[in-house]
Amino acid sequence: MALIQCRFFSEVLGLSTSMTVILPQPAKAQIGLGGSEVSGPFPALYLLHGLSDDDSIWLRRTSIERYVAELGLAVIMPQVDVSFYTDMAAGKRYWTFISEELPYICRSFFPLSQRREDTFVAGLSMGGYGAFKLALRKPDTFSAAASLSGALDVSVNRIDEVRRPIENNNPSLYEQIFGPAGPKGTENDLLYLLKTVDPASAPRLYQCCGTEDFLYEQNIRFRDACRNSGFDLTYEEGPGNHDWAYWDARIQDVLAWLPLNRA
Repeated sequence: MALIQCRFFSEVLGLSTSMTVILPQPAKAQIGLGGSEVSGPFPALYLLHGLSDDDSIWLRRTSIERYVAELGLAVIMPQVDVSFYTDMAAGKRYWTFISEELPYICRSFFPLSQRREDTFVAGLSMGGYGAFKLALRKPDTFSAAASLSGALDVSVNRIDEVRRPIENNNPSLYEQIFGPAGPKGTENDLLYLLKTVDPASAPRLYQCCGTEDFLYEQNIRFRDACRNSGFDLTYEEGPGNHDWAYWDARIQDVLAWLPLNRA
């Protein structure tokens, strides 16, 4: 595999930002790690980080590079700050960045397939929310999306770190992201999006959450709403908390589930 730590300028954000990228590489002589014979354009997984993290976190906390070495799969890990992958009410336009600018930039920099069938997204916690929002709002771009311990009902459960006011008289970060009215009933509300998207044209969805996770009840609500609406959902749960031991194991399940051509 080739590891690229890429710093680039975003016109949408108006600043320099970063992404960490893993690209397939044939490697027959490499000791202890195989390679892929796939020669591009490569299928791509956009792998999204959580609330307290950045674009380096999946590489630092899991063995994602080793897990994808023989799959011929490129992995794009962008940086979005604490934005909930949203055009913030008082902040940067991270939704426009992640949904429009980033795929264009990545395809101009790297030999990635432009086919929907070869384009996937996954993420943990805040990134699980972002992955499903991309799937439901950009169904023509992504063919499969996965959420690991996702914050899937942000209209009801405000995460404590996001609720706290930055200073005494300032709005909370939650309000800076979603506005004073909150996301309920808008395109930032996943449960609302389920009512507006045709399940027949939506990407395949994979959802998992540990039964000890503080976001477990959110995940149950989304699962039930998703099933009642007729979406193609694979749901898994089991013992686990909101931590990297759980996510390192489950990202391997996600990779096995992805509709890759494994011939």
